[in-house]
Amino acid sequence: MSKRRVILLAVIAVAVAAYFLSGADEALTLANLQAEQARFQAWLAAEPVTVVGGFFALYVVMAALSLPGAALMTVLGGALFGLGWGLLVISFASTLGATLAALIARTLARGPLERRFAAQLERINAGIRREGAFYLFTLRLIPLFPFFVINLVMGLTRMRLWTFYWVSQLGMLPGTAVYVNAGRELGELQSLSGILSPGLIGSFALIGLFPWLARAGVAIAKRRRLAVRFDRPACFDYDIVVIGGGSAGLVASYIAAAVKARVALVESDRLGGDCLNTGCVPSKALIRAARIAQEVREAPRYGVHTAAPQVDFPAVMAHVRRAIREVEPHDSRERYEGLGVEVVAGRASLADPWRVQVTGPDAERELTTRQVIVASGARPRVPELPGLDAIEVLTSDNLWQLETLPERLVVLGGGPIGCELGQSFARLGSRVSLVEMGGQLLPREDVEVAEVVQQRLAAEGVAVWLDARASRVEPGAGEDGADVLVVEARGADGETMEQRLVFDRLLVAVGRVANVAGLGLEALGVETRADGTLAVDETLQSVLPNVWACGDVAGPFQLTHASAHQAWHATVNALFGEFKRFRVSYRALPAVIYTEPEVARVGLSEREARSRGTEYEVTRYALAELDRAIAEGLTEGFIKVLTVPGKDRILGVSIVGHGAGELLAEFTLAMTHGIGLNKLLGTVHPYPSWSEAVKASAGAWKNAHKPERLLAWLARYFAWRRGGTGDAAEARQPAVRN
Repeated sequence: MSKRRVILLAVIAVAVAAYFLSGADEALTLANLQAEQARFQAWLAAEPVTVVGGFFALYVVMAALSLPGAALMTVLGGALFGLGWGLLVISFASTLGATLAALIARTLARGPLERRFAAQLERINAGIRREGAFYLFTLRLIPLFPFFVINLVMGLTRMRLWTFYWVSQLGMLPGTAVYVNAGRELGELQSLSGILSPGLIGSFALIGLFPWLARAGVAIAKRRRLAVRFDRPACFDYDIVVIGGGSAGLVASYIAAAVKARVALVESDRLGGDCLNTGCVPSKALIRAARIAQEVREAPRYGVHTAAPQVDFPAVMAHVRRAIREVEPHDSRERYEGLGVEVVAGRASLADPWRVQVTGPDAERELTTRQVIVASGARPRVPELPGLDAIEVLTSDNLWQLETLPERLVVLGGGPIGCELGQSFARLGSRVSLVEMGGQLLPREDVEVAEVVQQRLAAEGVAVWLDARASRVEPGAGEDGADVLVVEARGADGETMEQRLVFDRLLVAVGRVANVAGLGLEALGVETRADGTLAVDETLQSVLPNVWACGDVAGPFQLTHASAHQAWHATVNALFGEFKRFRVSYRALPAVIYTEPEVARVGLSEREARSRGTEYEVTRYALAELDRAIAEGLTEGFIKVLTVPGKDRILGVSIVGHGAGELLAEFTLAMTHGIGLNKLLGTVHPYPSWSEAVKASAGAWKNAHKPERLLAWLARYFAWRRGGTGDAAEARQPAVRN
């Protein structure tokens, strides 16, 4: 604890002790105030400045320290100063004291609580940033909630103190006025409960409902203002128009049609989006072919000898395209029209919040709709690099048109896509150089996870360049007329040197950028974030109340299953948001990187936990200890579980190893439904199986938290049952230690 906190605690302790030891708590009763009323009035007449100043200071101190008696002090203020001056003095004194109480709570407890409950408090603070003033105002209006509790709780949030002050100043006025007014009739009061009758409390509750009704009124006013500005249609063709037929758009359309809404799905290219055509499906087909080639090379270590694999690259790409064709019916126009979705081919743009203009192959068409869901996806980001526009660049979009295996391939970007494709092409026979500007591959993962992947890539012949920034492309500058990528790489001595990487093809995998251009959103006032994604709130609503976004265009996770997760929320909120809205949670969102070994994670990594100040405990289980891994010769990697210190509640899991994505599912289920490691340990898993690694990880946690004292007593108990004391029995044991 810091010196400042210790001093503050000491001051508070002394002040509270003085308050109770002096008997002030016993003096502040309604009977005493009534008995001393005449003397107080005489004192005020003789020394008004002293009495008003002393009253103000005492009230501030009592409110700041959350001492009992503030209500009686308010009544006394009404008796002394009358309604007008009493309300003025007490209103400012109570607000200043409340703000000091919030500041004290913030100084003493906010830091430790944020470190221990970072994730929970971040959600609360997000709500405070969005509508904290409204929420605090409502609490202040309703006297069912003790004000000192509100002071302390709000002090633990990230609400600005100035906001806390002025909202409290306004919100406490009605309640303060009631108590001050009651003070004018001090002699008639029998108890404080007489001030707040059930009828008066009910009136306050109705006052407290006013802001909620006001917010609903504001929402109606916004819609009417939009209607005036954009000429809202009297009736609509559709309940929802979905823009984009990728993963998010397909799920949104499916859900809307399933609840019998009339929905149109607008897509300018092929249904299925990136996932089917250029992402998940083709990449996994390529990874599988590359893995087969590598398994043939590694067969001798299992006693199986064969010739080196001969890769027929056109046949490999034919396999990739065949996989796309076989999955394609799942995302086809025919299937979705059979589900009740009207599929419209063409480019969509919003003329206003309710009118979607579609420019199709043959004609233009206008769709009127109550709600719009933007699911336009993203595209590969291509950096502005001198000389890059002079060559044909490969990306995850156009890679699948290759018919010839590149002899020398340079991959720019060491994230998931770069590592997956770089390893695959190396296994198929390319000489691959992987360039990453950061200090590690897979920048979002923990260092030890990335190191396992880096070591495997290096062992398979991939040249990995870290801390290497691409500076330019020199077309045809190689000795054989090949192109050259010039990078500035930091050496082992820390000095930067220029490296020239000769390549036949350059694959750029430095991230993706949201598709927002041409949709008409900017003209309607829909903003984008710094990373280019559409600015939406936690319910996926934009600044326009009937325009929503989901998938890659909304971020922050550009994953197929994240898109589907968001699509459910966007669709349900769009259709039924008047009754209930659901905020998107990413707490248990899994992610898998399909290198070998695979990398899988759900929840927090150590890197994220440290950056958020979240306290955690690490349990690690090496796959080299798993019988199934030993039997198959696939012992590379580990499972790392982050838990709340001393408890089995899971904060996050990182897995690197064979089949990591499949192992992750059980941990994801556990996090989603609040299942701890103890219950995972108590679940029967088949032997020998990879899933036993989940149970073994839970067992490693349990072993680190075994009740040593209880076990010592059990040892004595069993020794006694065997007919001797614990010490004597221990002495008879052979001196063998592991």
